[in-house]
Amino acid sequence: MAEHAAAPPPGGDSPDSPDRPANGTPTIEVTDVSKHFGGIAALDRVSLTLLAGEVHALVGENGAGKSTLIKIITGVHPPDGGSLRHRGAEVSFGGPRDAQAAGISTIYQELNLVPQMSVARNLFLGREPRGRLGLIDTAGMHRAARQVLGRYGVAVDVRRPLGELGLGVQQMVAMARAVATTGRGASVVVMDEPTSSLEPREVDRLAEVIDVLRADGVAVLYVSHRLDEVFRLAQRVTVLRDGRRVHTGPVAATDRLGLVAMMLGRRVDEVRAHGRTRFGEAHTGRAGEPVLRASGLTRRHALSGVDLEVHAGEVVGLAGLLGSGRSETARAVFGVDPLDSGSISVAGATARRWSPAAAIAAGIGLVSEDRKAEGIIADLSVRDNIVLAALPRLTRAGFVSDRRCDEVVEVFVRRLRIKIADPDQPVRDLSGGNQQKVLLARMLCLHPRVLLLDEPTRGIDVGAKAEIQALVDELAATGLGVVLISSELEEVVEGASRVLVLRDGRVVDVLTGDGIGEHQIMSAIAGASDEPGPAGDG
Repeated sequence: MAEHAAAPPPGGDSPDSPDRPANGTPTIEVTDVSKHFGGIAALDRVSLTLLAGEVHALVGENGAGKSTLIKIITGVHPPDGGSLRHRGAEVSFGGPRDAQAAGISTIYQELNLVPQMSVARNLFLGREPRGRLGLIDTAGMHRAARQVLGRYGVAVDVRRPLGELGLGVQQMVAMARAVATTGRGASVVVMDEPTSSLEPREVDRLAEVIDVLRADGVAVLYVSHRLDEVFRLAQRVTVLRDGRRVHTGPVAATDRLGLVAMMLGRRVDEVRAHGRTRFGEAHTGRAGEPVLRASGLTRRHALSGVDLEVHAGEVVGLAGLLGSGRSETARAVFGVDPLDSGSISVAGATARRWSPAAAIAAGIGLVSEDRKAEGIIADLSVRDNIVLAALPRLTRAGFVSDRRCDEVVEVFVRRLRIKIADPDQPVRDLSGGNQQKVLLARMLCLHPRVLLLDEPTRGIDVGAKAEIQALVDELAATGLGVVLISSELEEVVEGASRVLVLRDGRVVDVLTGDGIGEHQIMSAIAGASDEPGPAGDG
């Protein structure tokens, strides 16, 4: 059966194609681009230039604007202001298909493949080579798939279901498919946290693939929170913070500590001279056995042997960049994410099967970092949001006691100073700070021994932030063990009596007493090195 011409290998045009810009020339030019959502600026006059044959790293903490910038480049969102040029011509993409047709492809952290289908079918899904009668030319597709993957050094049986292969191979297939399906041959490849599910040897293979793309003149926008990869793979780096570009420059001229400082909004010299204060001095912890002991917490691609102890009356801070293992530790302790290995005990007691229900029963509460998605139920009242988790304790003979619910709500509205017009008003009508207090009340009415607070002051105003911080002090003073997670180093330094610094799913330093400071935390995050990392051959 005759086969139609198969799709070109990844990279599309040959490296010396007249349609492909020479290495070092601009492929994408983003100029003063802004984007607002609901009146909030996600991007504020951001500029970025991607060069052919170069890996350009994009870094920044959660909420810095990385995802929004990616979505503008790939046609998901139109910009509110500024301009976008591709290969020298101003463009306005109507959607992702337009961007893909122009040669811009994206490899997302979550693979969008079909695990039940073969490797070859996934690679050519929607553009399968056809024979004379319009039927899929299976043999031709298999040959083309082997040719395409061979360029990336991937030798697998392309007839096997993709889901039977490792995540590394699946990531390579996703990359090959993304590059090969662009209309004019790939000119830009956006990699969004491409190594989040890869083993070290698979990361090495990815580095080889990136070298192939660079040799073909492809511009690679590499988004990652792993600084080791940034210094290993990228030639230039751009730092975003709070929707603004704060730095662009050669990786070889950037030291790790300085990069972390820019991401967190601190100057290195300022951090070195920064003194240490606290919310208060009441939460120094108490003697005796820890109320929470977590040992060897391990979860593939997330945590690697994390140990955590919290004593009654102690505030333990977890510090690190996004993806370092901070939130992952809290979710594991609360039973949200199952562990591959490790143990968790509260007051010396260990549950056989750990889950959120077991954690709550043992005396652990969690206030998640995503208040809207994993916290408040916007259409329910303040009253219902507060008593939600405590309903089993407020029920008799199968009936919820309205009187007991009202008593609980009254106590915590007064204790946490939640500003409401009426307990029955929708919680969505409250300010961010008061919504956060509602979530605190929900956990506190369970009378926990340990409270896990993940970004408790994110997205709230200064006054509400101070109130939440004061509440942390009060809770610790009453003997509650608190785990405080925050992207703001100042908050961790001021609020914690002990700080665990995490990097790549591991605890890399434990700071206590006068040893707790922003510089010490940043040094541990950056790998205790002020020397520039290797930047490849760029």
